[in-house]
Amino acid sequence: MRQMREVLIKNEEDTKVFGHRLAESLTENAVVALIGDLGTGKTTLTKYIAEGLGVAETITSPTFTIVCEYHSGRLPLYHFDVYRLENADDLFEIGAEEYFYAGGVSVIEWADQVAEILPDDTKCIFIEYGEREGERIYKCTF
Repeated sequence: MRQMREVLIKNEEDTKVFGHRLAESLTENAVVALIGDLGTGKTTLTKYIAEGLGVAETITSPTFTIVCEYHSGRLPLYHFDVYRLENADDLFEIGAEEYFYAGGVSVIEWADQVAEILPDDTKCIFIEYGEREGERIYKCTF
């Protein structure tokens, strides 16, 4: 089992700083798994990862399309929302593994639903509500 580190996020500015720093460290074929309840800020974090990669387009949740592609940044960004999928096989069927190895960064919201097909070196972030309004706790495997 990987070592977990906790990061206390006090507000959206902290989310921005975290997302930008994470983006700076990401390389080709990186996979970032976001796991957390509805409203914990998975799409907001994705927005700041995208910003850190230099993505110019507006990031929206790909709930109905499963994946949105953004090609304006330092690396392509493939933003997945797998909430509506039945299981990991459904993600496999849409060619997710091709995205994982297409030279970009894949960010997957609700990744716990498809954990069995994620690469071994996936960076997982478990997002939980903090004690105060607006606070989040990121439990990271990296």
